Amino acid sequence: MAKEPRVGLFATCLVDAMRPQIGFAAAKLLEDAGCIVEVPPSQTCCGQPAYNNGDRETARALARQVIDSFKEYDYIVVPSGSCAGMIHAHYPALLADDPNYAALALSLASRTFELVSFLVRVLKLERATASYGEAVAYHDSCSGLRELGIKDEPRQLLAGVEGLELRELAGAEECCGFGGTFCVKYPDISTKMVTDKTADIEATGATTVLAGDLGCLLNIAGRLKRQGSKVKARHVAEVLAGFVGGPAIGEER
Repeated sequence: MAKEPRVGLFATCLVDAMRPQIGFAAAKLLEDAGCIVEVPPSQTCCGQPAYNNGDRETARALARQVIDSFKEYDYIVVPSGSCAGMIHAHYPALLADDPNYAALALSLASRTFELVSFLVRVLKLERATASYGEAVAYHDSCSGLRELGIKDEPRQLLAGVEGLELRELAGAEECCGFGGTFCVKYPDISTKMVTDKTADIEATGATTVLAGDLGCLLNIAGRLKRQGSKVKARHVAEVLAGFVGGPAIGEER
């Protein structure tokens, strides 16, 4: 690229509250790839929980806050398919009738990428310089897959990780049952879905399950732990950045 792209890292609420290491891993990957990375302190929730529950007024207010925080950056990069999908796929329609923010929403949407897709599609990164000597299964999150078309990109980068063996997961594209507030509204259905998911993970013989969405990973890790499984859960950014020395998701003390 002609110049170092200035990237605003949208950390996400879950990463900030539950697994900050993912944010640090994302920043390292972006900086190693030649980006200038900043994390605007004024950023807040993307508005997806409110949007999914029909509270459009709150969702629009949060969208305006995000736009104000990130409008000056060349790109907005998010280590989450669901939050990136909210900004990229839903902000333009959400603010279409706002004379002050409609154009800004379109502009921000066009510059917003999920982390791994940004590394591959925009920065043209072909391989990661990391090592992870385990067999892993990969779960495709619903938003990343269906809203952003992310499928091959994480597999491309994982293929270059020294010692890593990727074992494809039966039902890799099926929902884990988290779905934001879905798991709260429909706990019995959610539990059945995540139980099916953990059974598919165990069937691969993998020792780690990876994904690009912390919500999915928290849900899967929680079920694995309750079942007494030894399978670890990690965000794909942690493996690609080499941030694997500490506890896996759900193992923090």
